[in-house]
Amino acid sequence: MTTDLSAIPAGVLVALVVLAAAALALDIVALVDLYRRPAALLAFGNKWIWLVLILFLNLLGPILYLLLGRKPAPRAEATGQSGPAGPARVTDVVDKLYGPPDNSEQQ
Repeated sequence: MTTDLSAIPAGVLVALVVLAAAALALDIVALVDLYRRPAALLAFGNKWIWLVLILFLNLLGPILYLLLGRKPAPRAEATGQSGPAGPARVTDVVDKLYGPPDNSEQQ
């Protein structure tokens, strides 16, 4: 059985290639996110379930994982960590890297 691709309109071929590329990109994004995310931040708490769903449900698996499978990361306030938030943290990092500002140059 041979398939003659010249019988398929060019617009349909382009649409199929774009759809295949989008599905592949979605699979890659979902798999990379699954690899990097701790199991505690997943629905069902099991990476193997999501791996099977992503790989075997073609386009639907990655979409389900990205929409329903990920739990949000806990916020710093909820974990009991203390410290300034926002721009003050940037200032602390700059001070650690370059030292505190020298006020003698401003005179």
